[in-house]
Formats: sequence, C-alpha cells, structure tokens
Amino acid sequence: MTPRATYRFQFHRDFTFADAEALVPYLERLGVSHVYASPITTARSGSTHGYDVVDPTRINPELGGEEAFRTLVAALRARGMGVIIDIVPNHMGVVGGENGWWMDVLARGQHSAYARFFDIDWREPVLLPVLGSPLPEALDQGALAIVEEDGKRFVCAYGEHRFPLRDEDQAGGATSDAAEIRAVLERQHYRLASWRTANDDLNWRRFFTVSELAGLRAEEPEVFEATHTLPLRLYAEGLIDGVRVDHVDGLTDPAGYCRLLRERLDACERPADAPPGPAYFVIEKILGAGEPLSGDWGVDGTSGYDFMEEVAALLHAPEGEAPLDRLWEEISGRPADFEAEELEARRHMLAWAFEGQLTRCVEAFRALAASTPETAGVTGGMLRRAIERLLWVFPVYRTYGTGDAAPESDAEIREIARSRVAAHVPPGEEAVVDRVLDWLAGTGPGGAELAADAVRRFQQLSAPIAAKAVEDTAFYRYGRLLSRNDVGFDATRFAATIAEFHADAEGRAERFPAGMLATATHDHKRGEDVRARLAVLSELPDLWRETVLRWHAMAAPHAEGVDPGDVYMLFQTLFGAWPDGLAADDTAGLSAFAERVVAWQQKALREAKLRSSWEAPNATYEGAAEALVRALLDPAKSASFLADLAGFLATTDAPARANSLAQVALRYTVPGVPDCYQGTELPDFSLVDPDNRRPVDYALRERLLADPAPGGEKLALLARLLELRRTHPTLFAAGDYRALAVRGARAEHVLAFTRTRGDTTLLAVVALRTAAATAGTDRPAPSRDWWGDTALEGAPDGAETQIATLLCDEPIAIRIFPQ
Repeated sequence: MTPRATYRFQFHRDFTFADAEALVPYLERLGVSHVYASPITTARSGSTHGYDVVDPTRINPELGGEEAFRTLVAALRARGMGVIIDIVPNHMGVVGGENGWWMDVLARGQHSAYARFFDIDWREPVLLPVLGSPLPEALDQGALAIVEEDGKRFVCAYGEHRFPLRDEDQAGGATSDAAEIRAVLERQHYRLASWRTANDDLNWRRFFTVSELAGLRAEEPEVFEATHTLPLRLYAEGLIDGVRVDHVDGLTDPAGYCRLLRERLDACERPADAPPGPAYFVIEKILGAGEPLSGDWGVDGTSGYDFMEEVAALLHAPEGEAPLDRLWEEISGRPADFEAEELEARRHMLAWAFEGQLTRCVEAFRALAASTPETAGVTGGMLRRAIERLLWVFPVYRTYGTGDAAPESDAEIREIARSRVAAHVPPGEEAVVDRVLDWLAGTGPGGAELAADAVRRFQQLSAPIAAKAVEDTAFYRYGRLLSRNDVGFDATRFAATIAEFHADAEGRAERFPAGMLATATHDHKRGEDVRARLAVLSELPDLWRETVLRWHAMAAPHAEGVDPGDVYMLFQTLFGAWPDGLAADDTAGLSAFAERVVAWQQKALREAKLRSSWEAPNATYEGAAEALVRALLDPAKSASFLADLAGFLATTDAPARANSLAQVALRYTVPGVPDCYQGTELPDFSLVDPDNRRPVDYALRERLLADPAPGGEKLALLARLLELRRTHPTLFAAGDYRALAVRGARAEHVLAFTRTRGDTTLLAVVALRTAAATAGTDRPAPSRDWWGDTALEGAPDGAETQIATLLCDEPIAIRIFPQ
C-alpha cells in the first residue's frame, strides 16, 4: 500500500509506542496516512536512534515490545492509517554484550553458527579495539580481570565490558592475575587491542568508522532469513504496510538484495482486512550528481534525500555564488572550490580511517591479478596506487558490479572516474587503473570468485569514503554557505534553475511516482528552516557581507585564537538556527541556545579534523571557540552584537518565511510521498544530531492545529495541503506533472506546474527568490506592483493567470480545477 503521506517518529525508551498511540488522533487530524517508524527491532539498551540493533528477531521491549506495537497499529487501523518501518540489514550493534550472535562468534570463532553472519577475515582472531591503551599496558594497569557470572567466565575490561571465553576455558574461576589473563587471552578467538588500532588493523567490516557496528552479510541466505523474518511476518500479518531500508549501499549486492526483498514481500499473503499490497518499499540511497536510481531494483524510490537537495538548491539565487565565494576565501583563506576541499578530505579519510579496509581491498585485487598470466606482473603497489586514486575522485557512492557483470548505468560512472583520476596517476600506470575499472565492469581477467571478492571490497569501501569524506569532513570545513552542505547535497552546485527542478519532478513522476519526499530527517546537518533562512543570504550577498564583517569586528575581543573560518560558520549558525521568538535580551533563552550551539560547534570542529578531532580533542582550541559562543550570546557582553543580529533577522524574516512555505508547498504537491519529520510541521531550526532529535512539544502543535495563531502559518499550509491529498488521493498518487511557462518581468521568480488525473487538475504556483521585494517588510509575498505583467501561460481553463493576483497575499497559490 502506497502511503498518502507519512510522519516520521524517532522511537526510544523516552518515546515509546504508547506515546505514539496517544498522538494518533492528532496525526489523523493533521492528515497523514502512515506513521514512518525508526527501527523497532531490539537495539542496544538506551539507544536513542535504534540503528544499533542487537536482536533483529524481536521488537524492542524498551519501546513496549510487540504487544504495544500491535496496540499502536490497531489504533492506526481504526482510523484507516498504517505503519512503515525502518529496517537495518547492513549492520548490528556489537558492544555491551547484548548481541547474542556476536557473543557466540567471540566464544566459538569459526565454529559458531553465526560465524558467516558477519564480514570477518578469519585468517586471524577477531580484533576488538576496545582498550584505552595497548594490551600490555592495560594488563599492567589492572584494567582487565576474569570474572564469573551465572556459572560462566568472562574477560571484564574496566569493570564494564564483558567478553566470553571459549568453552575450553570455562574452568578456573575468577582472577585478576595479569599473567594468567594474558595466557587465557592468547587462546581466544578474538584479540583485545587499543581503540587506536581499529583504523589500521580491523579485520571485519564495520559501519563507516564506527567500531560499535559490525557489518552483516545479508547476501547469505541464512543471514537474510534470520534478519528479515520479523519484518516479513509483520507485513504478512497486516501490521505494517512497507519498509524503508537503511544504508542499502553498504550491502554486497544492493540490487540483488532489493529484488529478493520485493519478491518475498510480494509473496506474503495478507489478511483480508489489511490494506492490499504491494508493499511500499523505499531505500536510503544517496544519489550523486546526475546519478539515476536504477528502475529494476523493485523499489518505489529513495527515502527522500534527492528531493531535499533539489528543493534546497531551488531556493538559492545563482547570482549570490560569486560574491559568497569571494567572501569565504577572504575570511577563511580556504578555497571556494568545493572539489579541492573534497579531494583533500577523501585523501585524509582514506589514509587516516580506512587503512585496514584499503589494505584488504588491495590484497583481494592482488590475488585476482596473480590468478592469470595476463596481470601476473601487476604489483600490489601498483594496485594500491590505482585503487587509492580512484577512491580520491570517485563520483558516486558506489557502482554495482558483481565481478562477472555490471549494470549499464555503471559505465558512465567508470568513465567519469577514469577522466578524473588521470591527473593523479603515476606515469606509466594508466593501464593499471584501466584494469581495475575493467574488473569493476566484470570484463577483467581472472577467477570469478576472486573477481567477485575484489569488486565487493572496492564497492563497500567507496561508499563509506564518500560519506565520511564529504558529509562528515568536507561539509564541516567548507563554509561558503552552510545551507548547501547537507546529507545528499551536491555542494559543487550552488543553486538549481527552475527548469532543472521541473526536469527532476517530471523524471520522478515517470520513474518513481511513489518515491519519498523529505526536507528533514534524523540525520540532517541543519533543519529545513535553518536552510531556508540561510538561503536568503544568496539573494542579499552584499548586505550579508557588510553585516558579517561588522559582526567579525564586534566579536574580535572574544575571538582571540579562533580561526576566522570557524567564526564565519558560527555566525551563519547563530543566524540560521536562531529560535523563533527568542529576544536579544532573554538571558535564560540565550543561555539555552548557547548550549545547543556549543554542542553543534564541538561536533563540527571534531568532524572537520583541522583544529580538533574525536581522536585527539584540542581542549584549548575548543575552549576558546566555546567561550566565543557564550560571550556572543551573553547580553552583558555582547548587547550590540545581539541587537544587530536581531535586526538582521527581522530584515530577512519575510523572505525566510517565504522559503519555508515554498518547501512545504512543493513537498506536498509534486509527485512522490511527502514525509514530515517529527515536529517539523512548525518551524524547524534544529542543528545536527542529537539536536535534531530533541523532544517535540506536541501539545503546542495540537493547539495550533485546532486554532491557528500567529507563527502557525507553516502548520496551517501543511494541514491544508494534506487535506487536499486526502480529498483527491488519486490526483496526487497518479497525476501527471506538467511545467507551466511564465512570461513577464519577474518570470524567473515563479515556478508553476499542473498535475492532472482524469477531469481533476491541480495548479501550483510558487514565488521564488523574492528577497529584493520582501526583505525589511512583514509580508512574505511581494506587492502587486512588483510583479508587473508577470503571467502564466497554459494554465487550466478558468484559472487566474496574472501572478500579481495569484500571489498578492501569499507566496504560494494552490488551486484545484474544476472548482
């Protein structure tokens, strides 16, 4: 069943199924059709997100367990609503001793029934990088002991972590004797080591750089069955209507996995009183610039990052790019060219965080090369240089070869990579790069099994390199305009044209009409309305330059020792994330805001890895940066700055509100299934997690939905559009998409389209980039005079065509014909 519209809940022990059930009447009044749930399987105790699953076979008791889930579903079904769940096939949480499969592997090694569940190189013991120092030091410091609990012996580290002993080592009782512990450890199927060894020596695939999450081999039939029995049963019983698959690009064969899951879902026999299939099935897939989603995977689309990028780029004025480039270079001394920033970040991450995975990838290609006389002379060093450099410049997360074949869509990606890597290849080694690309294409020489293993390792390395280098490194170093740095965004593109947005919408209508549309998620770097507000700066670059240089001067007494680029990104954050209604003299409110900004700043500095890092926090620099935040948000120290910031917020308020409303209008009218991330029906000025997962004030939202008040315009628009979707479900689910031409003086400031199904037509008209007319006013819509003769062409019969009339009161106009 394809949802009409979804509402994302982040479940954890402080927001359970019972809490969601209490909100079902509100969701029904709002107009959504489905709850879109974060992972509901049993996660590590106290998990705030649910992606660290320790038991995929049962529903998390911290959320209420299966009984409470069934009660929630019953409440939804009683109102004609349903549930979509998030599933995590790529990895599991493996710390804390709660994962029975992992603990069995540690106790029994290759003899464990779960030994092939995890992607482990069994040529050596499983590396466990959990110690704060090398093993000899930890033993000398008394950090390790052998304890006995419930008749079983465990190695205990720091009085907290438990690791099982082999069955052969169960006799003997507890001990803290270092020599005895060392002897016992040498006999285990695992090796305890310093956490610092993980990047270089880890012999099992993890999720990105997170050693608490071990990769699963979902391509193995027994692993697929064990990890998917629960969601398939819930779908067969009519309790869920579909799934969102987390991080599909981490899997060995995403295409094969998706086809299999679609086949298994379609084979389920559902109760007669359950909504009919097929199941709704979307994937978390980050698409690179120009990368299409394959149409033969059996999915309904992505989870919406592509739409988030499209609509965000649309809100930016292209004429702001050059002046903001210059401003960033002048202030920070770093390049305005994002490609240079990305290349440096990719080189850093590959060398710093993925050495172990890279080494094993090279080993796999070396074995492949050695298996045939044609490539027997290719050395490991040559292969390493070729693989390394391809990963520096790879244009997408990954390709989808299987060793003996590759989809046609991979060909263009390989050619882009070939072109980009040319400048970095050592003289005379171009043929080695070509050979690696041949293997990715499935046309290279050598044994089939060796080719499959080598290609798998490259593809499962290119994806985390892209994620960690771009989203979790370069995006924290590159501060030209932070609204263009978010998950799934192409930071090399400053703005999108109206024609580009139309083309994307038309393509989605044709290929993935039920793809999810998101503008906020649990992983976003900054909230949708932070981005909407920051986008206004692209329209007012000269005013922003004048303002921010004045702020730098005001902050100078408090900014000693803080890099100017970091100060500039801080100013953008203070402006973009400033809470609605916060007064410049509200000491308590400013203090609360400062706590949020300090948390963001610490994460940003450590992710950037320039002046601090998670591995080696620079307390001195972080302290100076924190002191700056607190000084700027202290009325006793920075009253002039706060007054200036408040004035700039007032000046930009109307165009920022217009951007916010434009995002909502487009998300709920273009082809696709719109999702509302929890709480974002009101302005969302959140920052990166955990800030974007804070508790939501639903009592306020229920009051505003029942009785709209000033500040509730976003919620009112969202509810109005959801009601239209409820009244005209077929139009929104299957209507076409036709871009309308606009003529006249302000044509470049109007996006208009129709959607038609049968005799019913939707007309949508959205004002774009109108800060020149609305900045400094209290109206998000320009005046009639400003629009002049701007008019629609090809509008439905009976529709108003003059933009001055259509958009005289609001920056958006939505009409249904016949009226």
